[in-house]
Amino acid sequence: MRALLQRVSRASVTIDGAVSGEIGPGLLILICAMQGDTEAQADKLAAKIAKLRIFKDAAGKMNLSIREIGGAALIVSQFTLAADLRGNRPGFSYAAAPDTGLALYDHFTTRIADEGIPVARGIFGADMDVSLNNDGPVTIWIDTDTL
Repeated sequence: MRALLQRVSRASVTIDGAVSGEIGPGLLILICAMQGDTEAQADKLAAKIAKLRIFKDAAGKMNLSIREIGGAALIVSQFTLAADLRGNRPGFSYAAAPDTGLALYDHFTTRIADEGIPVARGIFGADMDVSLNNDGPVTIWIDTDTL
């Protein structure tokens, strides 16, 4: 699985003019299931994100996890993270099939919540308007193949 994490002071996702999910301080997690990904990889990714120390402590150092700051996660499916850029028009054949992608998105979202992190969501496959205030900015790319 691939994830792009953005540390945010707030973030929201709107679909057809209605807010689907919003958070205050925490993480906007753009997530993509790749071909061959498994629930075990989603579990490993969720556990890593929950422990990742990318929030400031009292001294201003990135030393705290999302759990330690009482942050929330806005999780948005993002199949374009699987883009194949060999040509000028991206291809997305490396992304998991939609039914598998949805199942892994749901599983990952549940695992983040199981880590004690409040979760807001986008809607899988929807055309979404994502708004965020990136804090830092801090943006981190994670691929389970490198964990």
